[in-house]
Amino acid sequence: MRPTDAEILAAPKVLLHDHLDGGLRPATVLELAGEIGHELPAGDENSLRQWFVDAADSGSLERYLTTFEHTVAVMQTRDALVRVAAECAEDLAADGVVYAEVRYAPEQHLKGGLSLAEVVAAVEEGFRLGESRAATAGRPVRVATLLTAMRHAARSHEIAELAVENREAGVVGFDIAGAEAGFPPTRHLDAFEYLRRENAHFTIHAGEAFGLPSIWEAIQWCGADRLGHGVRIIDDVEVAPDGAVTLGRLAAYVRDKRIPLELCPSSNIQTGAAGSIAEHPIGLLARLRFRVTVNTDNRLMSGTSMSREFALLAEAFDYDLADFEWFTVNALKSAFIPFDQRLALINDVVKPGYAALGARRAFDRVRSAGVSPHSA
Repeated sequence: MRPTDAEILAAPKVLLHDHLDGGLRPATVLELAGEIGHELPAGDENSLRQWFVDAADSGSLERYLTTFEHTVAVMQTRDALVRVAAECAEDLAADGVVYAEVRYAPEQHLKGGLSLAEVVAAVEEGFRLGESRAATAGRPVRVATLLTAMRHAARSHEIAELAVENREAGVVGFDIAGAEAGFPPTRHLDAFEYLRRENAHFTIHAGEAFGLPSIWEAIQWCGADRLGHGVRIIDDVEVAPDGAVTLGRLAAYVRDKRIPLELCPSSNIQTGAAGSIAEHPIGLLARLRFRVTVNTDNRLMSGTSMSREFALLAEAFDYDLADFEWFTVNALKSAFIPFDQRLALINDVVKPGYAALGARRAFDRVRSAGVSPHSA
């Protein structure tokens, strides 16, 4: 039975791929832009929200990325970063997210005079503030951080060092992002070698707008723990007319090694990686038992949330609560926090949460049949 919207909202969720500068509240963008005199393409909250979605809905990753000019512009001061991070944590908690890894590029927030260290400190302060507010509201969430380096720039080693320096402050990993074509991950090989020497975790945006070579380099040359998106791994999966499936060597390696795929269905459609939710490779990849996780990527640009992503998948693939529990456990297995903490979240939060939803569903089913739940 397909989950209801209320069940999906209540379900514990885990998010591994979410960009801080892609999830601002439109009202916050308007207010912060007004304070600094930054011109926006729309002057009211609803129009601005729609502009971001429309502008990102071009089918081009490069066009999609231009929308960040406006969000990054209003994230150049300590107070703005604290506010945006706090609101991010609150919004995720309100959506039923119990653990999230949110990423951002510190090097993009220096125009107001902040240092890299000050940017990180401000974001961490904001996340702790948001976590506290969410807990007070009865929706606890834990937000960890990934520091991102821009693949077209030359600061990846510096950002990798920053990630390692702030491991005790809430930073759990490293990432590179930006346009894939022309900027292969091997340009940043020294950063990845440094991270491995420091026993640090990292993910790499690969296999979103570019294909299998990007995924192959991210894994075999750079040693990525996870694939940011990784949706183009489907190019190495052949489906015969009779439905028989054959995996190429790279796809088989990714599945055999349980390398997590940080899939972002709505975002992938916007950037042209899939034609629709129903056509998204997540359906086949999940059926083949790849380490699939569901993510939002950029909640503002995609007009989405984890609950919306789950609802879209439920409609397209008839997923039930058991499927969403599987995606959620996959995500926690793949998280960059220590094993005992991941296990505690699975056993103490996720599994009890889904069990309670299942019990409630059974209770309602019996009651709707006209039988007393107690006598049944």
